[in-house]
Amino acid sequence: MRIDIMTLFPDAIDAMMGQSIMGRAQERGYIRITAHQIRDYTTNKQMQVDDYPYGGGRGAVMQADPLYRCWDHICQEAGQRVHTIYLSPCGRVFNQEVAKELKARYDHLILVCGHYEGVDQRFLDECVDEEISMGDFVLTGGEIPAMAVADCLCRMVPGVLPEESCYTDESHWNGLLEYPQYSRPENWHGKKVPEVLLSGNHKKISAWRREQSERRTEERRPDLYAKYQEKQRVIKKLSAKKRIFIHMMETLSRGLGEVLYAEGKNVLIYLPEIGNAMLNAEDEEHLEKMLPLIPKAVSEHSIVTVTDRWNERVSEILGYHGSMLCSQACYTRGEPLPVRHKDIRQLTVEEVPYVAEHYHLGDEIYVRERIAAGDVFGIYIEGKLCGFIGCHNDGSMGMLYVEDAYRRQGLAASLEGYLINKQREQGMIPYAHIVNGNEASVQLQERLGLNLSETVIWWLYR
Repeated sequence: MRIDIMTLFPDAIDAMMGQSIMGRAQERGYIRITAHQIRDYTTNKQMQVDDYPYGGGRGAVMQADPLYRCWDHICQEAGQRVHTIYLSPCGRVFNQEVAKELKARYDHLILVCGHYEGVDQRFLDECVDEEISMGDFVLTGGEIPAMAVADCLCRMVPGVLPEESCYTDESHWNGLLEYPQYSRPENWHGKKVPEVLLSGNHKKISAWRREQSERRTEERRPDLYAKYQEKQRVIKKLSAKKRIFIHMMETLSRGLGEVLYAEGKNVLIYLPEIGNAMLNAEDEEHLEKMLPLIPKAVSEHSIVTVTDRWNERVSEILGYHGSMLCSQACYTRGEPLPVRHKDIRQLTVEEVPYVAEHYHLGDEIYVRERIAAGDVFGIYIEGKLCGFIGCHNDGSMGMLYVEDAYRRQGLAASLEGYLINKQREQGMIPYAHIVNGNEASVQLQERLGLNLSETVIWWLYR
């Protein structure tokens, strides 16, 4: 991700964004944050960027021309118009969902920092695509909001943090506030660490953390808790047909999706971080209500539908030309699966070429993203990597591969069993999309004890 920040105080931006996690991420090439001095684009000797407002009044207004020259330079360098955001108290309020949306839609942003009494409206009209606010308050300049937006977006870029859970387990990701955290010593000032955190029982720890998050959210943010409860009601309605709707249920429970429409089992879910959507319409009336609510970003990615009744209509609206029929498999048993082959490790970016070579449904960029997120695991025989499995960005299991020379030895079962156990420990229901005709995968799911749906899940895409 690349972020260019237009500012009168580039040193402040560089000092902050060049430190700690953001600094290391830039050094490693995962992100690029560049501060541009607006004064460098003035045409007067005084390097003046502001003047008195027309109509009178106090203060000064930032002039359009220096701003435009700076903005145009960045766009010229990029070779295209770059999505531009002005940090303003008049904009839509920034939150985690907005952050997910921006990250999904853009890999390059310009952030404009205002000062004084604001910015000439003509620059905003010509160059700015949207305005974003930090909340119902006013600051002396846009630098702090710009750095907040940049930090929030960049920490979700694969590779910036050690693994995806570093940000998915925090406040606001799944609609809840984060649970209490504890560290050493066990006893401090007579206050002890909760016993469950010392138990080593990951399932109980996960349940305790979810309970604490719910309790804290209800007490401190009843507005968030009300939205969370509504999401839980949607999940409960869908659970009557878990095999069919497991993708929707898990997307919501893992904080990957937001409900745009829900009436009975008529549900539209948007995944802002990746730009995908999931849709089920029981009749045409509900379908027509949903279609206008589908975000523009979805047309550039994909949508998952239940049954093919509305595929032609949805494809027409979103400009899709491709489709793929799948069934779904989910693991709902209470006990973990046995894992025969024990040498299974989380893969690193060094294994990107190997995975990209053997994974036929994705490109190297996607593979790199999944590995950087900590969601791809390899199996080794006598120290040699000979297969892998991964978790897709929608939460489903997939990317399963075993080299020909090592097949029929139970490696695929070990890989999937390992990932299922790992997800169960985190309080998830493991599930996968099975492409129609992949009989080997169907047999594997049945052998492992997963529940299979009918082939009614459709992926629609460009």
